[in-house]
Amino acid sequence: MTQLMPALLLLVVLAAPCAPPLLPTPLHEPAEADKAFKEHYTKYEYRIPMRDGVKLYTVAYVPRDRSRTWPVLLMRTPYAVTPGVDVYPELKNPRVLARYALSPAAIRDGFIFVNQDVRGKMMSEGTFVDVRPKAAVDEATDAFDTIDFLVKHLPSNNGKVGAWGISYPGFYAAQAAIDAHPALKAVSPQAPVTDWYLGDDFHHNGALFLMDTFNFFSSFGKPRPAPTRKSSWGFDYDTGDAYEFFLNLGPLKNANERYFKGDITFWNEALAHPNRDAYWKARDPRPRYRQVKPAVLVVGGLFDAEDLWGTVATYRAFDAQSPGADVRLVLGPWRHGGWARTDGDALGDLSFGWKTSRHYQETIELPFFRKALKGCNEEQPAEAIVFQTGTNVFLRHDAWPPKSVATTLFLGGDGRLLTRAPKEQEAFDAWVSDPKKPVPHRAGYTLENEGEYMVEDQRFASRRPDVISYQTPVLTEDVTVVGTIDVDVWLSTSGSDADVVVKLIDVQPFDKPNGPNGARLAGAHTLIRGEVMRGRFRDGFEAPKAFTPGVPARVRFTLPDVSHTFRTGHRLMVQVQSTWFPLVDLNPQTFVDPATATEGDFKAATHRLFRDAAHPSSVTIAVSQGALP
Repeated sequence: MTQLMPALLLLVVLAAPCAPPLLPTPLHEPAEADKAFKEHYTKYEYRIPMRDGVKLYTVAYVPRDRSRTWPVLLMRTPYAVTPGVDVYPELKNPRVLARYALSPAAIRDGFIFVNQDVRGKMMSEGTFVDVRPKAAVDEATDAFDTIDFLVKHLPSNNGKVGAWGISYPGFYAAQAAIDAHPALKAVSPQAPVTDWYLGDDFHHNGALFLMDTFNFFSSFGKPRPAPTRKSSWGFDYDTGDAYEFFLNLGPLKNANERYFKGDITFWNEALAHPNRDAYWKARDPRPRYRQVKPAVLVVGGLFDAEDLWGTVATYRAFDAQSPGADVRLVLGPWRHGGWARTDGDALGDLSFGWKTSRHYQETIELPFFRKALKGCNEEQPAEAIVFQTGTNVFLRHDAWPPKSVATTLFLGGDGRLLTRAPKEQEAFDAWVSDPKKPVPHRAGYTLENEGEYMVEDQRFASRRPDVISYQTPVLTEDVTVVGTIDVDVWLSTSGSDADVVVKLIDVQPFDKPNGPNGARLAGAHTLIRGEVMRGRFRDGFEAPKAFTPGVPARVRFTLPDVSHTFRTGHRLMVQVQSTWFPLVDLNPQTFVDPATATEGDFKAATHRLFRDAAHPSSVTIAVSQGALP
């Protein structure tokens, strides 16, 4: 028995729980977190030298309890950290809390929270480059040098670091995992900027996301010639109607002539590179996410209007290129950053019935960092934890996407979606696409492109003559759709270019009860997923190809991942259109570069969507439960 004691003691030590949290009382609300942060953390300022001598402005909030050591949570950001050693951020604002301290639960548990202005932004020295490509000095080396300094100089640190961030800071978190510093044990890229040409933020499948690009860079893209404590954010649209503003803007070249005056570097570069050339390929970080050693938790929202594509693409890159690494994915029913900035109980007209964000923060995110940085005996997330809208539950999966059956839905006559291929010899639906009267992406009037449009009732679009709808019969059982959606359509145009926009829609029954704030959901056409494809890139993004007027051309692309159950009594609908404005810039519908197009290049065109035996147009979904009628 005596000989077994050392082994038994070892088992007890390995299974021992963490040390108690910094604070005995749970924290849930931002106001509680703000008070605790100011009372229990001391702020420090540093100017950390990089290997090329550039110094990056960094602030650290260290627990005042020095009886033990604490791990570091690092967020590198282009959006400014609060300067002044005695000036604390106002965490009562959830959006501010999400930029500094992860969550109220993390403040209570106890970490050293570090925030840094990246190279060339705000108080840091150097020159800023958007989604900086690989170089001798880049974001990965800046993260390495920062971590090296922190573990050597921060008071009361335990020598372990985690990196995290939402959106652009999510990109910097992912970069930290490249050739990572040995002290970096955990990385959580959340809604990470990934590829700004293929599917994130400012382009989707070669089409410019006009409203987002203009809104963001009219503020973020302003020159910063020297380190500064203040930034000027905002643009005077002189209207509350984005549709009106951007329609009146006209061709893209007018943005510089009327507003930017050539001062917005990324706007100029994006328009100078309309194809996916070396400029864009160098800014795709995914090839570098190889052989990572830190644990990785990629997080995003199913209704993230900015970086849904990048979230899943980042997860797949880490997972495929780092065999044996601990890589996990979380997708919830959230808008951009909603898991940190909202309760996650509703979005637009939809109610999810419970505070999904708190559940994520306290049972998924915090245990992930506690295990990696504190050695806690925590149950870890499944390979993928993904919310299933429709039934409104989180499901644990061994892989993403989970096992499913590919089901092809063919676009048929009389607005039907069919599970059999068409037999007609010649059949098509036609509409006139007029750049002067494009289909709006929202029914209301707004200058903000919040995530609500991703769940908005599409009946306003269904009633337009330039939007074609197809739907199934009423479902007799629940049907769950998971993963990407593959579009394969045949289109002709009287012009020489055309966009294809495809939406997946849940048609609600007329006995559907009202949603939040009395929203009328009876008969609603609730958007589940939508995506655009610029037709000139149908055969590749590097070499655009004109349409031959009147000749059918095959257009294939995928819609971003979905996890949704169409409930019994609902219908599944597919909508097809060719404008989605001002979310997407106007295609001139003539084969010219939109960046240099003039007013005269924009032409109305007649589009035909074919649905016959020789040209079967379809949408293929992955069904994990149920079957379509």
